[in-house]
Amino acid sequence: MSASHRRAALSGALAIAVALSAAACGGSDDKKSANGLEKDQITVGTMTVADTAPLQLAISKGLFKAEGLNVKTRVVSGGAEAIPLLKSGQLNITFGNYVSLLTASTKDAGFKPRIVAEGFQSGPKTHTLLVAKDSSIHTMKDLQGKKIGVNTKRNISTLLVRAAAKPDGLTLDEDKNFVEVAPPAMEAALKSGSVDAVQAIEPFGTQIQQSLGARMIADLSSGPTADFPIAGYASTQAFSDKNPKVVAAFQRALVKAQGMAADRKVVQDVLPTYAKGIDAKVASTMSYGTYPTSLNATRLQRVADVMQQFAYVPNRVDIKPLIASSS
Repeated sequence: MSASHRRAALSGALAIAVALSAAACGGSDDKKSANGLEKDQITVGTMTVADTAPLQLAISKGLFKAEGLNVKTRVVSGGAEAIPLLKSGQLNITFGNYVSLLTASTKDAGFKPRIVAEGFQSGPKTHTLLVAKDSSIHTMKDLQGKKIGVNTKRNISTLLVRAAAKPDGLTLDEDKNFVEVAPPAMEAALKSGSVDAVQAIEPFGTQIQQSLGARMIADLSSGPTADFPIAGYASTQAFSDKNPKVVAAFQRALVKAQGMAADRKVVQDVLPTYAKGIDAKVASTMSYGTYPTSLNATRLQRVADVMQQFAYVPNRVDIKPLIASSS
């Protein structure tokens, strides 16, 4: 065999060896984690609000990396944007409110979500109903025929308001009484009079009260919706079933961070690092909810039951089958 033939044969053998080695490792498109996870990198949908502070803590404190998981985040505006991204695989896990998640699961037969972790539970004054300081509105009953600004219709915002109004015998209509206003624009909407009241989340509620002297006519995190589950992290069933070790690693790291977030000072310090418009002063004065450290079907069932009460879903949704296996 000539020297050139020997070189060709050697090159061919090396190419085959490299190809076999890559195949044995699953290929670059299915990269395994050094910790034995099905994959070592995931993309998580998030929002720049206090609710996602533990996710940021888990990233900044290296809790995900300790589990062999590299978490990349993608900011989403809410469930309307996040769920299609989850379905298409552009997001592996996403943060979002339970009302959006459960509504989508009942309306889209092809969408099978799995709740991976609880994210945020309301606390005193985290969700409020505000009016201008000189408004003639003083009670929930005074909202009859009025316009209420909410982030999104047929969502957690309107559900909280309608649930708070029911004990006073007030029935609110999704289309007649509610107007969609982005949270940062609620102060201007209230000031201009384009709406009579706003359903404000933190830190916007605190900011509106401080800048306009707005009055709170209802704390929506009390009464029938006290300590109400607001949002969590979800994947698709397909992702959860294919990547159980990844899901378990995500759960373990996030639970540690949720526990850290029980210290208000920890949350105050991390908020300004990722949430635009929330500086140290705002972070120190705003109201906070809680960050559950377990997946509790009984707690989450409250959301589904209140949704059924106000016809957000046609039938009762059983939460248990929608919960991913816990670590």
